[in-house]
Amino acid sequence: MTLIALRGARVRYGPLEALHGLTVAAPGPGLTVLLGRNGSGRTTALGALAGTVPLSAGAVEWDGTDITRLPAYERARRGLVLVPERRAVFGSLTVRENLELAARDVSPALAAYPALEPLLPRRAGTLSGGEQRMLALSRALLARARVVLVDEPTQGMSPAVAARTYALLSGLDACVVVAEQRLPPALREASALVYALRRGTVAFCGEAAELP
Repeated sequence: MTLIALRGARVRYGPLEALHGLTVAAPGPGLTVLLGRNGSGRTTALGALAGTVPLSAGAVEWDGTDITRLPAYERARRGLVLVPERRAVFGSLTVRENLELAARDVSPALAAYPALEPLLPRRAGTLSGGEQRMLALSRALLARARVVLVDEPTQGMSPAVAARTYALLSGLDACVVVAEQRLPPALREASALVYALRRGTVAFCGEAAELP
């Protein structure tokens, strides 16, 4: 079992504090959702877990070990993958080249998202928003990471592809943490752990089905 957590995390952007002593714990294998509107702190929380956003106070823990001072690249080496909302693919590289950065055998990615196969020779920067999300998530799937952090995984996707995406994420043998503005329909009856954030604090914690 894997557990990644923020303990009393505070993050400041200049004079503004984005996280106010936030504590969230994401167990795995399993899916944890950080839910909230823009400005709620969900993207900042993902960045803090990944090491791309420094804490001003508090701690980041991974399997009981304090990794607050561990650089982002070291967390990646240990099996953490972050898929940001923007700039998640290398636009100047082809779809195939993007996938091959994660693994030589790209067939699992094409099995997950068959729509990518005819796009293999295309430059990633020419893809639609939904296609780029599929590509970014495919790279995360190929990495076989222990911790997968994804900001708005289904942005730009059709409802059918979005449902497939959440089925794929839920089936990973990893600790998966996603940030969303609203609870995806695919998770309304699921046992996913949900933290609803409001202005950098936890307003609700429980299973998706318990959300008011």
